[in-house]
Amino acid sequence: MSRHLKVGERIVRTEALRGGITADMRRLTIGTGDGSTRELVLRSFVEPFYVRHAEDWLNREADALCLLTGTAVPAPELVAVDPTAVHCERPSLLMTHLVGRTVLDDEGLQTRLPLLARQLVAIHALRPAVRPREYVALTTADTVVTPKGADAAVWAAAIDVIRGPVPRYEGRFLHRDFQPGNVLFELPPARAAGVRITGVVDWAGASWGPADLDVAHCSTNLALLHGPAWGLRFAQAYEEAGGVLAATASERLYWQVRDGLACSEEVRAVARPWRGAGRTELTTRAVEERLDAYVAALMDALG
Repeated sequence: MSRHLKVGERIVRTEALRGGITADMRRLTIGTGDGSTRELVLRSFVEPFYVRHAEDWLNREADALCLLTGTAVPAPELVAVDPTAVHCERPSLLMTHLVGRTVLDDEGLQTRLPLLARQLVAIHALRPAVRPREYVALTTADTVVTPKGADAAVWAAAIDVIRGPVPRYEGRFLHRDFQPGNVLFELPPARAAGVRITGVVDWAGASWGPADLDVAHCSTNLALLHGPAWGLRFAQAYEEAGGVLAATASERLYWQVRDGLACSEEVRAVARPWRGAGRTELTTRAVEERLDAYVAALMDALG
């Protein structure tokens, strides 16, 4: 750290940040030479599984943060990266700290939903000179975990959807984990009109692929956090914001179902940080039930 601080600066306080699944996050308060402070964020991969992927993920995040500088997408600025832990105890990335906070409550979602949609449209509008690597699908027909008590016929039909060929698509710059847990908001008290997005974080999955995939991922998360109806509404909000999705219902269904089924394999990991952030009612079982209802709603609406 000291190599990347200015003359006369030192770390005066550290604070663990909650909500991360793959990495440990710490906010570092830096004392400056004139007696003021500034803040940085250190992202470190600790768990052995994630450490194995850290070099790729941290390099991709570093590249994405550089690309986003000066764009319409509010993102942290890269300070330094050590993807192979040459200087740090763990593979790590150091970045600037953004104001705002994640908001996972049901209250105010109707106001936040179009903001999320417009922000994602802005991300997809970026045209990097060097494309990031192609997206990676996070599930297969053989790895889906059908929730207990789910309608086996509905889930079998959904699994058959992703057995089919991948639809043709026009590539876009993807965040690949765009969802409320990675978006920071400023919420002025009692002034809904003043709500704004102050940052989009966690760019380790930045890649190139169909806009539908990012939309599907945010839709799944909204469905699990707030109920299936909100997941279904996000695609419409994205189009109302100027985004373009696949032309046919069958193509849209493929991407929406693919992301929903991918979530079936990690419900426990997804639900845990949500409970830590105050959504204590979102037990693993409750999230499984919402996922089941969402997949059924997708098959009913688009299938």
